[in-house]
Amino acid sequence: MTHKSRTYNAKNASGCYYASQHVMRHKDTQGKCNQVLVAIGGNLMGQKDSPLDEVEAAICEISQSGVEVAAKSRVFRTPCFPAGAGPDFVNAALLCVTDLPAPAILQTLHDIERRAGRVRAQRWGPRILDLDLLAVGAQICPDLKRYRQWAGLELAEQMRLAPDELILPHPRLHERAFVLVPLMDIAPDWCHPVLRKTVAELHAALDPADLAEIRPISQ
Repeated sequence: MTHKSRTYNAKNASGCYYASQHVMRHKDTQGKCNQVLVAIGGNLMGQKDSPLDEVEAAICEISQSGVEVAAKSRVFRTPCFPAGAGPDFVNAALLCVTDLPAPAILQTLHDIERRAGRVRAQRWGPRILDLDLLAVGAQICPDLKRYRQWAGLELAEQMRLAPDELILPHPRLHERAFVLVPLMDIAPDWCHPVLRKTVAELHAALDPADLAEIRPISQ
């Protein structure tokens, strides 16, 4: 299956090429190849000159890690969440293809964060790099009951608690404009396996005021 709009075959400053933008490919009809959605962002400088450079370098690392970057969104500038917790973020989203199982994908992302210098000292605090595994196909992990427990947390609990296991799809995916806006570039037709709504439908339900705060800084 191919879902295609713009193309993006330019070489970035880190020397990495990206496949056509807004492309969804199903490479393995036997179901052995996972289509993966990843959110990427940051608001602090680490080893690079800017948060944007950190994001671009991380995308390059992902593409060299056994996780194929099939499509990349534009990069957006978004207000820090929670408000006042730090500088504005830069955010993007990736559609990837890999044979790795979900826990191995997550470990790959955490390893890239660690090499970039991220220290997990404060939940939702400023960070050099944030790589969130949003979805692996239509997988629900570890099960529907646990997903609903985490997705149903009140804000105060969200800020205090972090799961000690992989929750898929990401329990906050459907609420966050800074996630859904980039996903609209690359996977508007992806359907949430619990909510049974597409990215486009979830995006349409967001507060317009939240959407207005997110501005593209790359094409």
